[in-house]
Amino acid sequence: MIKKLWPQARPYAPWILAGILCSAAEAVFELLIPLVMSDIVDIGIANGDQTYILQKGGLMVVMALVSLCFGLGSAACSSVAGQGFGANLRRAEYDHIQEFAFSNIEKFSTASLVTRLTSDVNSMQLSLMMGMRLLVRAPVMLVSALILSVSISYQLSNVFLVALPLLVVLVGSLLIKVGPMFRSLQEKTDALNLVVQENLTGIRVVKSFVREDHEREKFARRNLDLKHTSERAFGMVVINMPIMMLIIYGTIIAVMWFGGKMVFAGTLDTGKLMTYFTYITQIMVSLMMVSMVFMMLTRSVACARRIAEVLEEHPSIDNEKAQEGARVQDGTIEFQHVSFKYDPESPEWILRDVDLQIPSGATVGILGGTGSGKSTLVSLIPRLYEATEGTVLVGGRPVDSYTMEHLRDAVSVVLQKNTLFSGTIRENLLWGDPNATEEQLWAACRAACADEFLERMPDGLDTDLGQGGVNVSGGQKQRLCIARAILKQPKVLILDDSTSAVDTATDAKIRSAFANELKHTTKIIIAQRVTSICQADRILVMDAGRVVDQGTHEELMARCEIYRDVYQSQQEGVSIGG
Repeated sequence: MIKKLWPQARPYAPWILAGILCSAAEAVFELLIPLVMSDIVDIGIANGDQTYILQKGGLMVVMALVSLCFGLGSAACSSVAGQGFGANLRRAEYDHIQEFAFSNIEKFSTASLVTRLTSDVNSMQLSLMMGMRLLVRAPVMLVSALILSVSISYQLSNVFLVALPLLVVLVGSLLIKVGPMFRSLQEKTDALNLVVQENLTGIRVVKSFVREDHEREKFARRNLDLKHTSERAFGMVVINMPIMMLIIYGTIIAVMWFGGKMVFAGTLDTGKLMTYFTYITQIMVSLMMVSMVFMMLTRSVACARRIAEVLEEHPSIDNEKAQEGARVQDGTIEFQHVSFKYDPESPEWILRDVDLQIPSGATVGILGGTGSGKSTLVSLIPRLYEATEGTVLVGGRPVDSYTMEHLRDAVSVVLQKNTLFSGTIRENLLWGDPNATEEQLWAACRAACADEFLERMPDGLDTDLGQGGVNVSGGQKQRLCIARAILKQPKVLILDDSTSAVDTATDAKIRSAFANELKHTTKIIIAQRVTSICQADRILVMDAGRVVDQGTHEELMARCEIYRDVYQSQQEGVSIGG
């Protein structure tokens, strides 16, 4: 765990070291001040020497100012190191998540990853800041004050033989109890974030089904669960304080009792007893600080483990087999006895023994029922998932022989769930080609039939889309996503049911544009409407994870019962609708 986190703190090692030294120096100067005060009482006041009192008083002021400067230095160093460490940790975690395959992200859940990037990192950041100050200051103060107390009166220091073991047992017991509670607390935070994420992402569905009350109840349950877990965890921490104060005040009373007798007997000076009271208070406060730091570190350890889990997660898809200089030369696609399942331990196969060849530049339609494996099949081409068995080839090479960056740049995908990002239409389209000219942008929009509505917008390509593209309709969003994909000028273009929200006339225009503008691009179209793919060079019919038949529209109508049933049912629907 430390191996994964330390590289993010290493650039701030000088600040951490400086902060530790400043904290230690601050504690030492604070401890020396009571010794000077003792001399003022036992020598200056006892002898009525005003000059001595002023000299020692001035020395105390200087020492207090020096201690203050070291304290400010410690605070500044801990802030720089803590904030820098937090920023580095967030960046490292986020960069690593960007390398995850879908299966890695599904393992953690999006809500959990958000918590690990925010709440968990904030806890680690705070721990470093507080740890640099308290974890150094408290032990230095504790050990030094103990040594000085014993040097003042060894006999009176026997009081610690009772107080210190009690405090150690108390703190140790609390740490054992609280550790698992803090882990559970972070998991409950994940669960609450999941509810919030789902609600905000699907707010239109929630409102259209009038499920606000249900969502409120679900949130209330998770929120109450988090509250109860927090109360149990922090309740244990709060109990720590009164018990510690009881031990501290009991120790002070014992010192007053035995110390007063020693002063009365003349075996201890009054000034020394005053100094002893100062040190015993510092010892007890230091112990309290140490216990609170350990409480904080216990929670941080839980957060650190969660962050380390993300950093140690090996992406299930990587570039280990990539060959240097390998480039996709054309859009030829080949599946050689490919089988796939999401979980290697699962007995259920999503794809089973798929064997097919698609020539470069061909237009291929894919038809099949829900769960037949259509989307999974095309997801293997750009390596969004990795084939469990068999080999997928693009451009005559296995897909894992290319770097993922190059392969995905050559294979453009418009998924079922269309995603646009906040910003303008232009900014979203430039994802396809950051260097695209105005003419190229409009050409892609014309090919996707997006120019029809863009020309009616006052700001055209500079129209703001709002969060997630809320300012455009579903069909408009689909056309913009297609235009973005076309801008890449890919070797392979995959449309996963990406024209479902557009009318049949627009769908036909888009297909016609593909034939004219993307002649050398292999086009794979998943569609529910037979009319969207009936003109394709080849149509694949899928069922239960297998390609049960393939051919042209006419060939499939003649021999494939599944295809014929789908076509006839849709034609009957058109007739009835007419």
